[in-house]
This record gives sequence, structure tokens and C-alpha cells, in this order.
Amino acid sequence: MLSVLVNAYACAPNMGSEPGMAWNWVTNLAKYAKLYVITEGEWEKEIAEALETFEYKQNITFFYNPVSAEIRKMCWNQGDWRFYYYYDKWQKETLTIAHQVIEQHSIDIVHQLNMIGFREPGYLWKIPSIPFIWGPLDAKEKFPTAFLEGATAKQKVFLHIKNFITYLQLKTSNKVKAAVASAKFLVAASSDSQVTLKKYFGVDAFLINETGCYVKKDIVKSNIEKDTFDLLWVGKLDFRKQLGLAMRILAQIKLSNARLHIVGDNASPEAHAYMNLAKELGIANQCIWHGKIPHAKVQEIMLFSDLFLFTSVAEGTPHVVLEAISNQLPVICFDTCGQGDVVNNRVGMKFKPIGFQKGIQDMSQAIIFLHQNKQILQELSHNCLMRQEELSWDSKARQMIEIYQQAKR
Repeated sequence: MLSVLVNAYACAPNMGSEPGMAWNWVTNLAKYAKLYVITEGEWEKEIAEALETFEYKQNITFFYNPVSAEIRKMCWNQGDWRFYYYYDKWQKETLTIAHQVIEQHSIDIVHQLNMIGFREPGYLWKIPSIPFIWGPLDAKEKFPTAFLEGATAKQKVFLHIKNFITYLQLKTSNKVKAAVASAKFLVAASSDSQVTLKKYFGVDAFLINETGCYVKKDIVKSNIEKDTFDLLWVGKLDFRKQLGLAMRILAQIKLSNARLHIVGDNASPEAHAYMNLAKELGIANQCIWHGKIPHAKVQEIMLFSDLFLFTSVAEGTPHVVLEAISNQLPVICFDTCGQGDVVNNRVGMKFKPIGFQKGIQDMSQAIIFLHQNKQILQELSHNCLMRQEELSWDSKARQMIEIYQQAKR
């Protein structure tokens, strides 16, 4: 059995985003390899409790490198650039811990797992003589400026600056270049990232989306007999998620029985702006604001919804899209980022991210079509069962194990 040292800054059970992604990776990899995981200490208690009942706990050992509550707050506040200074410091300390682990245990592979952004590859690549794997990593070139319609002047300036910085980092970051050059293999989190890695570094990366799903064959959909046509939107209410576009779609389709369920922080300034937009569009009575709700409640809403409307144009691979498929909920999205790889024509409809108005037109027509053709909608829902198998965590873990084995040869 292979022994793998994993760097996973954010790792926690029963969570989404980066922490949940890392937890699912390491617990599924532990079926096939012995893992030594270095992580930040915020969820040490939760990890210890989860390991008590974990079937393969003998194959996984955690080492903690905690940071202060202030630094954790910076991490959670996406867009706080100060965090990168402390994250780089954490990675340097983690390299020291990694050397200590290697002295005590026989390690076959070192794996930089998360955070998945390309900007900070950590320092495991500096370890000599042990194959280094990096990924799945997110390396998209830029936010698509064709979707800046409706953005404030501040948002436009921020996104243009971020696009420029991303370009500079891809072109000039010596740390990134060194990590890429040292890697035995890179794993891209999306097709977009594959293209970027080839364009800027000349590397052919494996493609494995960073998040997966659990197969749920025994769920019962509860939307057989109802008068409403329920669309679900889930996400942070920031501009890249494009809730405004979703609202304009609802106004465009003019279906009196359509409802848009919105899951996200409904107490934020952004939420109030979107609520005002709903009033302006005349759809306020069709929007149902659920706020920030427990994960289990989101799953319940998925079970009675008809379509998952995912309008984001700047993502890694959103776990919520995998959850929709796990709940046999067909997806409408843009053919970009990780969701473009996850959703195929058997479980939903996806459209090229050409522009804001084109997106409204394409998605509106798709929703009207599925509203009028319930048989096709049911087929998409049923097809989610097979897609779950293809996207399952176990399937992805086995793919990664093959990469480990190939790297060790």
C-alpha cells in the first residue's frame, strides 16, 4: 500500500467548499493508501470525532499546524489579500513538518491538495527524491468580462485588476514555475484549467474535478404532483455568481407558476440590492429567500425542486452542482469552469458563456422547453443516477491512486 503525505490547509468533515473537498479526498483515498495529512487546526476536534467511526482510520494520520483566529477570519473573507502573506508563512512551516514526517515514516508520494488556487503551490515541491503531485488545481485565466453588465464601477475595477494580476502571476511567478517544473504530474480541476496550464507552462495535466459526489440511489423525489415549477439557486451573493442574471431569467420566462428559491445570506447588503432588483423586475412574489440554512435543509429543497439554475461564471468545481446531481435534480448552467465538465446533456443543459444577454436568452428558452416537456425533464432527473457513479468520490480516488502509482514507477 502506498504511503502519501498530503498538504491540505483546509480540511473538515460535514462541510462544503475547500474544507469538505479535502476531507472527502483524504477519506476516500484512505481506502487505497496510507495517508499522512498536514492541515490547519481549526477543525481538529471535528476531525477527531469523525475518525472515531471512520472505517479506514488506521490508514490516516493528521498533523496540525494551527493559525490564529484573526488569520482564519481573513481566510473566510474571500478577497482579503492579506491572507496570502500568512498562508505563505503557513506553507513554509508545513514544509518543516513535512520533513519531520518523512524522517519518521516511509513516504512514496507528496501531494499538494488544497487550497486549489494556482497562486500558492505550497513548498512540498522542494522535497527531493519523492514524486510531487499537485492538484486538482484551479488555474483559469480570467473572469469573463462579457458578464460585467450590471456590475458597479467598483466591481468592474476590481475584476479588471484581478484579471491583470492573474495574467502577471501566470506569466511571471517563479514559485508557480518552480512547482510546475518539479511536479511529476499536475491535476487540473477543470478543462479551463487544463487549457491554461498548457498555454502558460506547456504541461499536459490530468483532468479530475476537485469535488465529487456520493451515490444516492434510494432518494425519493417529491415533485410528482404539485402546481408550482420550482427553480433553485444556491450560492454566495457576490457578483461572480450572477444572481441578477437568474432573476432576469425568471422575469423573461413569464411562467406564473415558476418560483425561484434562493439560498444564500439574505441579510447582506448584496441581498437587499437583489431584493430591490426583484421588485423592479416584477418578480418579488416569485422569489423565495431561504437565507443561510443548514446543509440538510438545502438537500430537502433540492428534492422538491424541478431545476437547479446555476448561473455562476467564475468557479472551481462547485460542490453544490454535484449535490444537485446526487439529488437527481437536473442542472442548467454555463459551459465553463468545473460545472461545464460535470454537467452533460444527459443530466442538464449548458450554454457557452458568450455574454449576459445571450445567457438570459439561452437559459430562458431551456427552462420554457423543459417546463413544456416534463417527460424530458424526468429523463434528465433519472439519468442523474448513472452520472453519480461517474462523478463519485470513490471513482475519483481510484483515478488519483492510478496517478500516484504511475508517478512512483
